Amino acid sequence: MLRLEKRPNPSRFWNYATPVLAVVLTMVAGGLMFALLGKSPVEAIRTIFWDPLFGEFAWYFRGQLLVKAGPLILIAVGLSLGFRAGIWNIGAEGQYMMGAIFGAAAGLALYPADNRLIFPLMVVAGALGGWIWAMIPAILRTKFRTNEILVSLLLVYVAQSILASMALGALRNPEGGGFPGSRNLSQWASSANPELIAGTGMHWGVVAAFASVIAAYILLQRHILGFQIRLAGQAPRAARFAGVSPNRLVLLCMGISGALAGLAGLFEVTGPAGQISIDFAQGYGFTAIIVAFLGRLNPVGILLAGLLMALTYVGGDNASTNLGLPAASIQAFQGMLLFFLLAVDLLSNYRIRPSRKETA
Repeated sequence: MLRLEKRPNPSRFWNYATPVLAVVLTMVAGGLMFALLGKSPVEAIRTIFWDPLFGEFAWYFRGQLLVKAGPLILIAVGLSLGFRAGIWNIGAEGQYMMGAIFGAAAGLALYPADNRLIFPLMVVAGALGGWIWAMIPAILRTKFRTNEILVSLLLVYVAQSILASMALGALRNPEGGGFPGSRNLSQWASSANPELIAGTGMHWGVVAAFASVIAAYILLQRHILGFQIRLAGQAPRAARFAGVSPNRLVLLCMGISGALAGLAGLFEVTGPAGQISIDFAQGYGFTAIIVAFLGRLNPVGILLAGLLMALTYVGGDNASTNLGLPAASIQAFQGMLLFFLLAVDLLSNYRIRPSRKETA
């Protein structure tokens, strides 16, 4: 028999090897799932991971990688700060939607004005929308000791209802013939978020994602707040003795993660999505949780993990089109990555030992 024995200190080797092993196990388990669906597992894995980078139409798919990776990285960086401090914001999807709603509303209120300040105003409004939505579970935790996991998660469904009501009501395009959805913000010059370099997928949301990686790295490595975040997560009692205020940290981490999620929503609604619609939400807020842990809550790791997860999005769409794989199987494939990541992560803190024989 085998047993798990806690390591005196986390293993540095397994800390870095865990994401690689999780990806390999996901490929193996995903291949078995695709085989059960009657598809060639080798061809399916190749279509998901190889073709978007080196296939015949890679010139198109490479640009889509940054489009998909931008919001994932931006949201995951914000989440990682809270996760490091033991603050669990699971409702980034709701904050993402509220950022899009606030930003779109700010812009549409000025339609059809032609002013270069409208887009910056929408950016501020988007960040504010995400921040406000994140402050609800943050304040409830600091004032009433509620569980931020449950509150932030339940607020996602409230945000979905608000999104639907906006698409059907206040933000609906009056010239849309009664169909749900707002005006197309990507086609209005004052609110558009177009590609900055043609064919690359690079827009202001991607720039913001890269900037957030740099800022988070500097914060965690060079700033006293980063030290407090790391200390609160690793040794909460020591953090309190060092004068770190748990409530202040909750408000800061939740606020930062909410604002970044709101920005992701704003950049998406003014660019790739183009409008507020009933099906605007793409699950980026939930997938970003996988990205954060796959990147080991490290900004640089999150950057690489975001690109990898974006590859599964782009490659998964390619596999659905060319191989006829159900969309649900691609979502299950992404879910396997989180499962194996959390399962294999035990090796960082525990070692496998033979069970000790009991003596009479």
